[in-house]
Amino acid sequence: MTANRRLPFVTTLHGTDITLVGMDRSYFPITKFSIEQSDAVTTISEYLRKKTADFFGISKEVEVIHNFVNCDLYQPGRPRPKRATLLHISNFRPVKRVADCIRILKEVRKHVDARLLMAGDGPERGPAESLACELGLAGHVEFLGKRDHIERLIPEADVLLLPSEMEAFGLAALEAMACAVPPVATQTGGVAELITHGVDGYVEPVGDIAAQSARAIELLTDDGLYARISAAARRTAETRYCTSKIIPIYERMYARVIG
Repeated sequence: MTANRRLPFVTTLHGTDITLVGMDRSYFPITKFSIEQSDAVTTISEYLRKKTADFFGISKEVEVIHNFVNCDLYQPGRPRPKRATLLHISNFRPVKRVADCIRILKEVRKHVDARLLMAGDGPERGPAESLACELGLAGHVEFLGKRDHIERLIPEADVLLLPSEMEAFGLAALEAMACAVPPVATQTGGVAELITHGVDGYVEPVGDIAAQSARAIELLTDDGLYARISAAARRTAETRYCTSKIIPIYERMYARVIG
């Protein structure tokens, strides 16, 4: 008779895991139990690895395997149009600071004829729409709601805005980089592990509208700078975060656990 053998159990942690527990502590015991009983634990950034260890008080080894992007699906698109396009993609939760995007657009439009596309939906959409009207920008901001095939939308933009208060990794920034769209993001969470400031995008302090606006203006008014940052963004996605780079890491991890 063959003895029963427990199947290997792997836990992959994302930023929402800690956010959920932070909002409702009743999830803490089961989440900690799952981590401690797993044969392997992975997470998407070094920031989240440290945060997990501190938050749950665990000593178990957590392996960092970054998020990935399909570089065959997310690709650079058409030549840049005359009218500059800023893009924001999120679930419009307060942590995403979507109102900052509206304020950045106001500053950018002092120098460049620009519009802002806002993809996604959530509790902060209404206040953002109100702010756009209040600042006289209603005709320059398009709220697109939830969108399928986001890989078709991103290449329409020139710059991605990611002004979040917290990001465990910044997947929207990576998807933009794969499309050769430079991100202007905030220096928070795991974003700095993805974006090399001044090389393939920019990271500025949370809430610093002036600094984030200045970076967007630089990109939109300096063709040489834009070409360099844009190419480097695509190169980062291709060489470090494509599915062909990350999926084999997961496969080796699973093979090790099963073995």
